[in-house]
Amino acid sequence: MSRVIRVRYEKGVLKPLEPLELQEGEEAQVVLKTNKDSIAQKLYGIAKKHKPKLTKKEFLEIIEEIENEDIRGF
Repeated sequence: MSRVIRVRYEKGVLKPLEPLELQEGEEAQVVLKTNKDSIAQKLYGIAKKHKPKLTKKEFLEIIEEIENEDIRGF
């Protein structure tokens, strides 16, 4: 079974942002996708066309606020 799980890198450890539903001892393969290839990066480019003064930091803060509101399908 394959699924996409979002993780955050903190203090040298990848931490899942949602339950993994794995059994103890079960192994999984992790594929890292960098920000360069991320949806957020592509959307930032689009947003920048509409709001040229928008900084990447401001855009990422907005994205984080949206994630904190638990909006899925983004």
